[in-house]
Amino acid sequence: MAKSLVIIESPAKAKTISKFLGKGFQVKASVGHVKDLPKSKLGVDIEHDFRPEYVTIKGKGKTIADIRKAARAADNIYLAPDPDREGEAIAWHIAEELDGDRSRIYRVLINEITERAVLEAIKKPVRLDRNKYEAQQARRILDRLVGYEISPL
Repeated sequence: MAKSLVIIESPAKAKTISKFLGKGFQVKASVGHVKDLPKSKLGVDIEHDFRPEYVTIKGKGKTIADIRKAARAADNIYLAPDPDREGEAIAWHIAEELDGDRSRIYRVLINEITERAVLEAIKKPVRLDRNKYEAQQARRILDRLVGYEISPL
């Protein structure tokens, strides 16, 4: 049977979802964000259209490596972090870390952790939402610019 990979934020949710989906699916948890702006500097290139400089969050290298390994063995990859801007950013950053064919990467919007809702979501995958991701990114950049400039005061 073909193996599909589902990536969710929470390890507890991953365990529950794994029971709903069965043997054809492997479920992994990202445990939240895997990338962020660096802690030690601004991390936003003001001279080049406010381009953010994302880095792997300390301690998340093993999580990313584990997800990459599982993704190489999967036919389809379903990114299922929370269905909000933050979740979209998590999904986007995980997708950026995966090598290979992006056409097998899908976004799954799970609105409740019930068997019916999870199975319905897996049947109706969508593509990553660039607008939602960019909205979160703009918010993160603004938070950084304001926080970084005002904090010293």
